[in-house]
Amino acid sequence: MSGETDRRIEQLLAALRDDNEALRDHAVASLGQLGAAAVAHLINLFADEDRVIREAARQAVVQVGADAVPAMLEALRDDDWAVREQAAEALGSLKDERAIEPLIAALKDRDGAVRQAAVMALEKLRDPRAVDGLIEALLDQTVREEAARALKKIPDPRVVDVLLRVLSSGNWIVNRHAAEALGLIGDTRALDGLREALRDEDWLVRRNAAESLARLGDRRAVEDLLPLLEDENDMVRETAEGALASLGWTPPNT
Repeated sequence: MSGETDRRIEQLLAALRDDNEALRDHAVASLGQLGAAAVAHLINLFADEDRVIREAARQAVVQVGADAVPAMLEALRDDDWAVREQAAEALGSLKDERAIEPLIAALKDRDGAVRQAAVMALEKLRDPRAVDGLIEALLDQTVREEAARALKKIPDPRVVDVLLRVLSSGNWIVNRHAAEALGLIGDTRALDGLREALRDEDWLVRRNAAESLARLGDRRAVEDLLPLLEDENDMVRETAEGALASLGWTPPNT
């Protein structure tokens, strides 16, 4: 690396700490244009005490593109959790299939923030190879909500049984994602579980379950959907009406 490039990188790294957001954005873009030469310097900022700096460094790495992937894979094994977290997030944004297996391994990282970053990265990558790891992550209290959301983006029949089990987990965020994911997968094994979810205490679980039943297209759900026409929530009622119509039900005397 030339001395001139070195000095330029140091100037841009200093600009990342400037209070002027426009200047920081310019520095991020410029560091990205310098390519792989800047990556090692940016990784050094992944553990900075200022989260704004950490995120700016990650954004610059993403600007570098595919040339940054090998260094990010190495950073994913760093001793510092903050470095591993930023590396996982960067790999999700880079969307390179070389990151799939390392990110799956990161689902078992000792640090919860790294596991969350790995789940969210795999959500962006949407690769079926991640399904088994994400199913296992549903049992991790720290990342189960993120894992349910990620599985929703990777429709795969293998997850049906697991989603049905977590559909009554008691965690309303997980339940919402599970109810939606089961409809997106479109497997009729979900029918009974979704019919039961129509009686969930959370309105969005009920709405998502009604929408998913419409996707399944099984008329056996009609009797379970009818009570939702009088649900206390407007969106639930509207969704139930649409679901019933899609299943061929018409109101009496019409």
